[in-house]
Amino acid sequence: RFSLLLLNLEEYYFEQHTANHIINKGCRDERKFRGSLKICSKSIIFEPDDNIQPIIKIPLRDCVSIKAPEDNEASNPFTRDTSGRFSVVCNQVFLIRERNIIAPYKTVRGRTEHLFQLDVAGKLGDVVQNLHQLYRASCLDKMGDQAAMITAILQSRLARTSFDKNRFQSISETLHMECKAEMVTPLVTNPGHVCVTDANLYFQPLNGYPKPVVRITLQNVRRIYKRRHGLMPLGLEVFCTENDLCSDIYLKFYNYQDRDELYFLIATYIENHITEHTAESYMLQWQRGHISNYQYLLHLNNLADRSCNDLSQYPVFPWIIADYSSSVLDLTKPETFRDLSKPIGALNKERLDRLLTRYREMPEPKFMYGSHYSSPGYVLFYLVRVAPEYMLCLQNGKFDHADRMFNSLAETWKNCLDGATDFKELIPEFYENDSSFLVNSLKLDLGKRQGGKMVEDVELPPWASGPDDFLQKSQEALESQYVSEHLHEWIDLIFGYKQKGSEAVAAHNVFHPLTYEGGVDLNSIMDPNEKVALLTQILEFGQTPKQLFTIPHPRRIIPKLKSLSRTSSHSVSIAESPVSPNEESFEDLTEESITLAWNNIAKLKLDEQYKIHKEAITGIAVTCSGSSVFTTSQDSTLKMFSKESKTIQRSVSFSNMALSSCLILPGDTTVISSSWDNHIYFYSIAFGRQQDILMGHDDAVSKICWCDGRLYSASWDSTVKVWHCVPGEISSNKKHHFELLAELEHDVSVNTIDLNAANTILASGTKEGTISVWDVTTATVLHQTECLNVLFCCCFFCLLFFFFCTDSRHLLSTGEDCCFKVIDVQTGMLISSVTADEPQRCFKWDGNTILSGSQSGELQIWDLLGGKVIERIKGHTGAVTSMWMNEQCNSVITGGEDKQIMFWKLQY
Repeated sequence: RFSLLLLNLEEYYFEQHTANHIINKGCRDERKFRGSLKICSKSIIFEPDDNIQPIIKIPLRDCVSIKAPEDNEASNPFTRDTSGRFSVVCNQVFLIRERNIIAPYKTVRGRTEHLFQLDVAGKLGDVVQNLHQLYRASCLDKMGDQAAMITAILQSRLARTSFDKNRFQSISETLHMECKAEMVTPLVTNPGHVCVTDANLYFQPLNGYPKPVVRITLQNVRRIYKRRHGLMPLGLEVFCTENDLCSDIYLKFYNYQDRDELYFLIATYIENHITEHTAESYMLQWQRGHISNYQYLLHLNNLADRSCNDLSQYPVFPWIIADYSSSVLDLTKPETFRDLSKPIGALNKERLDRLLTRYREMPEPKFMYGSHYSSPGYVLFYLVRVAPEYMLCLQNGKFDHADRMFNSLAETWKNCLDGATDFKELIPEFYENDSSFLVNSLKLDLGKRQGGKMVEDVELPPWASGPDDFLQKSQEALESQYVSEHLHEWIDLIFGYKQKGSEAVAAHNVFHPLTYEGGVDLNSIMDPNEKVALLTQILEFGQTPKQLFTIPHPRRIIPKLKSLSRTSSHSVSIAESPVSPNEESFEDLTEESITLAWNNIAKLKLDEQYKIHKEAITGIAVTCSGSSVFTTSQDSTLKMFSKESKTIQRSVSFSNMALSSCLILPGDTTVISSSWDNHIYFYSIAFGRQQDILMGHDDAVSKICWCDGRLYSASWDSTVKVWHCVPGEISSNKKHHFELLAELEHDVSVNTIDLNAANTILASGTKEGTISVWDVTTATVLHQTECLNVLFCCCFFCLLFFFFCTDSRHLLSTGEDCCFKVIDVQTGMLISSVTADEPQRCFKWDGNTILSGSQSGELQIWDLLGGKVIERIKGHTGAVTSMWMNEQCNSVITGGEDKQIMFWKLQY
């Protein structure tokens, strides 16, 4: 029945002794109750073996005397069998779990004497001496002095002990590190010794509770996070699962050096088979629909230091549903949902106006809300029915008043809207599958409300047939299209750029300064009393999550006529299309064939190869029929290769300088080539001759694109130019007409460009590694990202949905730093970065998988979300410098520094 929750907050359990509690000593009805005596830093706890008897808790601060027989022989109350006995006289005692029923503690006031007899009499002297020392600490006037003395006692005990190496699983294990730490569980910590070997992580509690040693096999570790605990960077949390909410162990260290060393040892062990995920990598998975809204919020909470083991930093989830009165929950109506762009405190305009009036009159530091949206009290408010002992621990042995309990969803929501000090959000349990927290299955006596009604199960809204149905509908609401379209707005408030600063003020999202990371530096506070007061205040008030994003969070990519739903295991599934199989469109078939091709891209096989140039190949273009392949090279030639005859049919040289890229205009009549001689050449396929020259730049032209009658040219003269082009007629010697529509200025040479499918956004990459995203219609920069390396290639991801137009949302780039980087076009945020072991010179991608050509000549297939190579295919003998892929994505042509072109085909 004993648990650490019987201790006070910030109290330690040191040791236990088998003993008897003697009642009515010397009387005819003298009784002995056998049990376990616990010595704690602020109390003495006796747990009888008989479950009917209550656990006795004696606060040391309420003790009058602690005596062994030898302390006062003159007034010795013992007449016989005095071995191992001592008495405790106190003014107050708590009786807990009488008849083994979880209930508020019973307080017995008035002077009482308790007589204990240890089984091992030889330990009596040490026990009494320890109790006297702890009693002196509890009698100190200031909390800071008490904490300092108890800490000194604890450190002394830890220094006199070490990890028991006999607890190693194998005698062959090699010790890497040993240090002192505390295992953290909700509301309590347990001191002991941490040990790391080449195979296991161990924690041995000083008191041997709840078991002599906790062991984590390093091979099973999947995630590891550094944590901020008690406002200090001293925590470390280890998970042996990918998606579970709760960890396998949470440790708090006494200095950050030990924490960082242990993190390094574990991270080094697991880095070879576990990919470290960042907020940006999870964002990419979420945007693509690979993880659900629930999973994404769970990952963000983890990354923002939220933990189930720390109630002051418990994972926070949003209120989603605003309708708790209708008989049917309609998830197609926007009014069913809460406004996710506003914090809870700003949802009610009248209340917000009152809060803002007070805020304007408040001296610095100002804050809008007097309470937080997440705190230990709020967490246990929701969970009291399944975690009553935690509530009793937090509230000194009492439940909250019956009318303030979690009685009704509708009442709680209304109070969050109207209450003067109630701004709480929800917890993950509202979107999981265990509904026990809504039901008083333990038959707890939680009190009687003013109307005379007992507090029992939580009252559910009319649209829920029961607790399980309520959770199911809550999950459906969280994964609904409306929430998927607006969840990024709530993320901006809780984890993002509206969390702090002027954006927080504008969003009415300002809380007490102490709740923010970096709001107070505990190391700079020398007064121990002030430090303890601050920690207590934060524990009760709650903490704001660590800020993960400093710019607006991108929206989720939502396919129309589809809905995202979450199964019981929280995996994402796409609902069936309303189109019947007989009505399947050509676009559906094309999309299916493309998906099939990319799913099998690792089966790409070399079909043919030809050496057709004298220098490296720089560009590849193929006619619509696929019969003719045009290539450019640094040898200054444009060549036309026939796939049917397998011969070079034409070879054209426009100047003596290298050609950098080529493309074929619609209709397969004209090839355009860019050159290092500053010119762009137009070549007529039908007439076999140069048709026109555009002298558009002052330095080498590095890349060209064409769309809807417009030519886009990038140059080393630091510009990208947009031209309107009216085609000429070769038969009448009519030249092309070029009109310069826009000139996009850069600071340095531009190496590469790419257009989105809608021809509205252009991305450019410079030799210094800057990626610029431009609005072509206004010729203005939308975003700039510094990648700090020479860029080789960039490419938009054009995502095709059923019955949904092409939408370019992500940009992928690669350069000399060997990194693939994904940028959200809407916000300019770098949302993923994957590092290769060598530079990748060119690539194609479908948003999830990358087919790249490497510096060494290999074709590499990358799982972008997993951050790893899944296949390496031998190809060129030098760098792969150019790549072409057909629309069906089942045929690839590559060109390389080895002067060859290679034809690749998928073999299913």
